[in-house]
Amino acid sequence: MSISDYRETEGLPAADHKPYKPWSYDLASAELYIPRLRVGQDRWFAAALSDQKGKAPSRLAVFVERPQHKRWEMVSVVDLDSQKLPDIALDRDGYATAVAADGNKQLAAGTDLLRTAVLDNFATGGAHTGTKVFAPTKASKRQIEVHHKAGTRYGNQGITVFAGAANRHTDAYALKTTDGGALILFSHTHTQTDAVAHSGLQINPGKDDRAWLHDVPRTSITYTFVCNDAATVPAKAEPSRLIGYTCARVNASGPPVDSWSNRA
Repeated sequence: MSISDYRETEGLPAADHKPYKPWSYDLASAELYIPRLRVGQDRWFAAALSDQKGKAPSRLAVFVERPQHKRWEMVSVVDLDSQKLPDIALDRDGYATAVAADGNKQLAAGTDLLRTAVLDNFATGGAHTGTKVFAPTKASKRQIEVHHKAGTRYGNQGITVFAGAANRHTDAYALKTTDGGALILFSHTHTQTDAVAHSGLQINPGKDDRAWLHDVPRTSITYTFVCNDAATVPAKAEPSRLIGYTCARVNASGPPVDSWSNRA
Protein backbone atom coordinates (compact mmCIF):
# COMPACT_ATOMS: atom_id res chain seq x y z
CA MET A 1 0.00 0.00 0.00
CA SER A 2 1.39 3.40 -0.96
CA ILE A 3 1.21 6.47 1.26
CA SER A 4 -1.53 7.88 -0.96
CA ASP A 5 -3.52 4.62 -0.76
CA TYR A 6 -3.17 4.67 3.01
CA ARG A 7 -4.39 8.26 3.25
CA GLU A 8 -7.34 7.57 0.98
CA THR A 9 -8.34 4.50 3.00
CA GLU A 10 -8.05 6.35 6.31
CA GLY A 11 -10.41 9.01 4.95
CA LEU A 12 -13.19 6.46 4.49
CA PRO A 13 -15.76 5.65 7.17
CA ALA A 14 -14.58 2.77 9.34
CA ALA A 15 -17.21 0.48 7.83
CA ASP A 16 -15.73 1.03 4.36
CA HIS A 17 -12.12 0.26 5.30
CA LYS A 18 -10.83 -2.67 3.29
CA PRO A 19 -8.41 -5.11 4.90
CA TYR A 20 -4.86 -4.36 3.83
CA LYS A 21 -3.40 -7.13 1.74
CA PRO A 22 0.29 -6.56 1.04
CA TRP A 23 1.45 -7.34 -2.47
CA SER A 24 4.14 -9.97 -2.68
CA TYR A 25 6.04 -11.67 -5.47
CA ASP A 26 7.44 -15.12 -6.01
CA LEU A 27 11.23 -15.01 -5.74
CA ALA A 28 11.71 -18.21 -7.73
CA SER A 29 9.82 -16.76 -10.71
CA ALA A 30 11.52 -13.36 -10.67
CA GLU A 31 13.52 -12.46 -13.76
CA LEU A 32 16.37 -10.11 -12.82
CA TYR A 33 18.10 -7.77 -15.25
CA ILE A 34 21.29 -6.55 -13.60
CA PRO A 35 23.27 -4.04 -15.66
CA ARG A 36 27.05 -4.04 -15.64
CA LEU A 37 27.86 -0.55 -14.34
CA ARG A 38 31.03 1.48 -14.20
CA VAL A 39 32.69 2.51 -10.95
CA GLY A 40 30.85 5.49 -9.49
CA GLN A 41 27.55 4.84 -11.26
CA ASP A 42 24.43 4.42 -9.16
CA ARG A 43 23.66 0.74 -8.74
CA TRP A 44 20.24 -0.47 -9.85
CA PHE A 45 18.52 -3.41 -11.47
CA ALA A 46 15.15 -4.21 -13.00
CA ALA A 47 13.00 -7.20 -12.15
CA ALA A 48 10.05 -8.82 -13.90
CA LEU A 49 7.86 -10.11 -11.09
CA SER A 50 4.98 -12.53 -10.76
CA ASP A 51 2.66 -12.80 -7.78
CA GLN A 52 2.22 -16.53 -8.33
CA LYS A 53 4.76 -19.32 -8.76
CA GLY A 54 5.06 -20.48 -12.34
CA LYS A 55 3.05 -17.57 -13.74
CA ALA A 56 4.37 -15.10 -16.31
CA PRO A 57 5.50 -11.70 -14.97
CA SER A 58 2.74 -9.19 -14.29
CA ARG A 59 4.87 -6.27 -13.06
CA LEU A 60 8.16 -4.57 -13.79
CA ALA A 61 10.05 -3.06 -10.86
CA VAL A 62 13.26 -1.07 -10.45
CA PHE A 63 15.42 -1.43 -7.35
CA VAL A 64 18.08 1.17 -6.51
CA GLU A 65 20.85 1.00 -3.91
CA ARG A 66 20.68 3.73 -1.27
CA PRO A 67 24.14 3.71 0.36
CA GLN A 68 23.14 6.39 2.86
CA HIS A 69 20.40 4.07 4.14
CA LYS A 70 22.48 0.91 3.64
CA ARG A 71 19.69 -0.80 1.74
CA TRP A 72 18.07 -1.34 -1.62
CA GLU A 73 14.73 0.34 -2.36
CA MET A 74 12.05 -0.38 -4.92
CA VAL A 75 11.62 3.02 -6.60
CA SER A 76 9.25 2.11 -9.40
CA VAL A 77 6.72 -0.58 -10.23
CA VAL A 78 4.59 -0.86 -13.37
CA ASP A 79 1.63 -3.15 -14.00
CA LEU A 80 2.13 -4.81 -17.39
CA ASP A 81 -0.64 -4.99 -19.97
CA SER A 82 1.22 -7.74 -21.80
CA GLN A 83 3.11 -10.57 -20.15
CA LYS A 84 5.44 -10.84 -23.16
CA LEU A 85 8.49 -8.76 -22.35
CA PRO A 86 11.08 -7.54 -24.85
CA ASP A 87 14.26 -9.59 -25.08
CA ILE A 88 16.93 -7.86 -22.99
CA ALA A 89 20.47 -7.99 -24.39
CA LEU A 90 22.75 -9.95 -22.05
CA ASP A 91 26.50 -10.37 -22.21
CA ARG A 92 28.32 -13.69 -21.85
CA ASP A 93 28.20 -13.36 -18.06
CA GLY A 94 24.46 -12.71 -18.03
CA TYR A 95 24.66 -8.99 -17.29
CA ALA A 96 22.27 -6.56 -18.98
CA THR A 97 23.47 -3.38 -20.67
CA ALA A 98 22.30 -0.05 -19.26
CA VAL A 99 21.93 2.70 -21.86
CA ALA A 100 21.18 6.41 -21.67
CA ALA A 101 17.43 7.03 -21.43
CA ASP A 102 17.73 10.54 -22.87
CA GLY A 103 19.99 12.13 -25.45
CA ASN A 104 20.67 8.70 -26.95
CA LYS A 105 21.03 8.99 -30.72
CA GLN A 106 20.81 5.21 -31.03
CA LEU A 107 17.13 5.30 -30.00
CA ALA A 108 14.06 6.60 -31.80
CA ALA A 109 12.84 8.41 -28.66
CA GLY A 110 14.12 9.42 -25.25
CA THR A 111 12.41 9.81 -21.91
CA ASP A 112 11.49 13.47 -22.45
CA LEU A 113 9.60 12.65 -25.66
CA LEU A 114 7.97 9.57 -24.14
CA ARG A 115 6.81 11.59 -21.16
CA THR A 116 5.44 14.32 -23.45
CA ALA A 117 3.54 11.70 -25.46
CA VAL A 118 2.07 10.09 -22.34
CA LEU A 119 0.89 13.48 -21.06
CA ASP A 120 -0.64 14.17 -24.48
CA ASN A 121 -2.60 10.91 -24.30
CA PHE A 122 -4.28 12.21 -21.16
CA ALA A 123 -4.55 15.87 -22.21
CA THR A 124 -5.79 15.55 -25.81
CA GLY A 125 -6.42 11.86 -26.36
CA GLY A 126 -3.09 11.62 -28.16
CA ALA A 127 -4.01 14.16 -30.84
CA HIS A 128 -0.68 15.98 -30.87
CA THR A 129 2.19 13.64 -29.98
CA GLY A 130 0.69 10.62 -28.22
CA THR A 131 -0.47 8.71 -31.28
CA LYS A 132 2.60 9.78 -33.24
CA VAL A 133 5.18 8.62 -30.71
CA PHE A 134 3.34 5.47 -29.61
CA ALA A 135 1.98 2.62 -31.67
CA PRO A 136 -1.49 1.53 -30.48
CA THR A 137 -1.16 -0.76 -27.46
CA LYS A 138 -3.50 -1.72 -24.67
CA ALA A 139 -1.68 0.66 -22.30
CA SER A 140 -1.75 3.70 -24.60
CA LYS A 141 -5.40 3.02 -25.48
CA ARG A 142 -6.24 2.94 -21.77
CA GLN A 143 -4.69 6.40 -21.28
CA ILE A 144 -6.63 7.79 -24.24
CA GLU A 145 -9.81 6.20 -22.91
CA VAL A 146 -9.27 7.98 -19.57
CA HIS A 147 -9.24 11.28 -21.48
CA HIS A 148 -12.37 10.48 -23.48
CA LYS A 149 -14.42 9.17 -20.54
CA ALA A 150 -13.47 11.98 -18.16
CA GLY A 151 -14.22 14.60 -20.80
CA THR A 152 -17.82 13.49 -21.24
CA ARG A 153 -18.93 12.29 -17.83
CA TYR A 154 -20.43 15.65 -16.74
CA GLY A 155 -22.14 16.35 -20.03
CA ASN A 156 -22.87 20.08 -20.36
CA GLN A 157 -22.76 20.56 -16.58
CA GLY A 158 -18.99 20.53 -16.21
CA ILE A 159 -15.63 20.28 -17.91
CA THR A 160 -12.52 18.19 -17.31
CA VAL A 161 -8.99 19.25 -18.26
CA PHE A 162 -5.79 17.20 -17.97
CA ALA A 163 -2.35 18.81 -17.75
CA GLY A 164 1.22 17.97 -16.91
CA ALA A 165 2.47 18.89 -13.44
CA ALA A 166 5.79 19.37 -11.66
CA ASN A 167 7.49 16.00 -11.61
CA ARG A 168 9.82 15.18 -8.70
CA HIS A 169 10.58 11.73 -10.08
CA THR A 170 12.81 12.49 -13.05
CA ASP A 171 15.09 9.43 -12.87
CA ALA A 172 14.70 7.02 -15.79
CA TYR A 173 16.16 3.57 -16.33
CA ALA A 174 16.91 1.98 -19.70
CA LEU A 175 18.14 -1.46 -20.73
CA LYS A 176 19.32 -2.41 -24.20
CA THR A 177 17.18 -4.95 -26.06
CA THR A 178 18.41 -7.57 -28.53
CA ASP A 179 16.99 -5.62 -31.50
CA GLY A 180 19.19 -2.61 -30.66
CA GLY A 181 16.38 -0.66 -29.00
CA ALA A 182 15.70 -0.25 -25.30
CA LEU A 183 13.25 -0.90 -22.51
CA ILE A 184 12.75 2.40 -20.67
CA LEU A 185 11.10 2.85 -17.28
CA PHE A 186 10.17 6.38 -16.25
CA SER A 187 7.66 8.41 -14.25
CA HIS A 188 5.34 11.33 -14.90
CA THR A 189 2.95 13.55 -12.94
CA HIS A 190 -0.32 14.92 -14.26
CA THR A 191 -3.40 16.70 -12.98
CA GLN A 192 -7.07 16.28 -13.73
CA THR A 193 -9.22 19.34 -13.04
CA ASP A 194 -13.01 18.96 -12.91
CA ALA A 195 -14.94 22.24 -12.90
CA VAL A 196 -18.61 23.24 -13.05
CA ALA A 197 -19.76 24.78 -16.32
CA HIS A 198 -21.46 27.78 -14.71
CA SER A 199 -22.28 29.31 -11.35
CA GLY A 200 -24.98 27.68 -9.28
CA LEU A 201 -23.55 24.19 -9.79
CA GLN A 202 -21.31 22.26 -7.43
CA ILE A 203 -19.22 19.08 -7.36
CA ASN A 204 -19.90 16.87 -4.37
CA PRO A 205 -16.79 14.90 -3.36
CA GLY A 206 -17.23 11.14 -3.28
CA LYS A 207 -16.31 8.99 -0.32
CA ASP A 208 -12.92 8.16 -1.88
CA ASP A 209 -12.13 11.90 -1.90
CA ARG A 210 -12.84 12.44 1.78
CA ALA A 211 -9.19 12.27 2.89
CA TRP A 212 -8.43 15.40 0.86
CA LEU A 213 -11.74 17.19 0.38
CA HIS A 214 -13.86 16.02 3.32
CA ASP A 215 -17.55 16.48 2.49
CA VAL A 216 -17.26 20.09 1.31
CA PRO A 217 -18.92 20.83 -2.08
CA ARG A 218 -16.52 22.44 -4.56
CA THR A 219 -16.74 24.54 -7.69
CA SER A 220 -13.69 22.73 -9.07
CA ILE A 221 -11.40 19.91 -7.99
CA THR A 222 -7.83 19.32 -9.13
CA TYR A 223 -6.54 15.79 -8.68
CA THR A 224 -2.80 15.09 -8.86
CA PHE A 225 -1.51 11.71 -10.04
CA VAL A 226 2.00 10.25 -9.97
CA CYS A 227 2.47 7.46 -12.51
CA ASN A 228 5.12 4.93 -13.49
CA ASP A 229 5.41 4.02 -17.18
CA ALA A 230 7.24 1.36 -19.19
CA ALA A 231 7.91 1.58 -22.93
CA THR A 232 9.93 -0.24 -25.54
CA VAL A 233 11.77 2.07 -27.93
CA PRO A 234 13.18 0.92 -31.29
CA ALA A 235 16.60 1.78 -32.65
CA LYS A 236 15.15 3.08 -35.91
CA ALA A 237 12.59 5.78 -36.63
CA GLU A 238 9.48 3.82 -35.73
CA PRO A 239 6.82 4.31 -33.04
CA SER A 240 7.57 3.19 -29.52
CA ARG A 241 5.26 0.90 -27.56
CA LEU A 242 3.84 1.67 -24.14
CA ILE A 243 3.63 -1.73 -22.44
CA GLY A 244 2.23 -0.67 -19.08
CA TYR A 245 1.60 2.15 -16.63
CA THR A 246 0.43 2.51 -13.04
CA CYS A 247 -1.00 5.70 -11.48
CA ALA A 248 -1.79 6.73 -7.92
CA ARG A 249 -3.66 9.84 -6.81
CA VAL A 250 -1.50 11.80 -4.37
CA ASN A 251 -3.57 14.93 -3.80
CA ALA A 252 -6.90 16.64 -4.42
CA SER A 253 -7.88 20.25 -3.77
CA GLY A 254 -10.33 22.88 -4.90
CA PRO A 255 -12.29 25.97 -3.81
CA PRO A 256 -15.47 25.40 -1.78
CA VAL A 257 -18.78 26.75 -3.06
CA ASP A 258 -19.64 30.25 -1.84
CA SER A 259 -21.99 29.09 0.90
CA TRP A 260 -19.18 27.09 2.51
CA SER A 261 -16.60 29.84 1.97
CA ASN A 262 -18.84 32.38 3.71
CA ARG A 263 -19.44 29.98 6.57
CA ALA A 264 -15.69 29.56 7.04
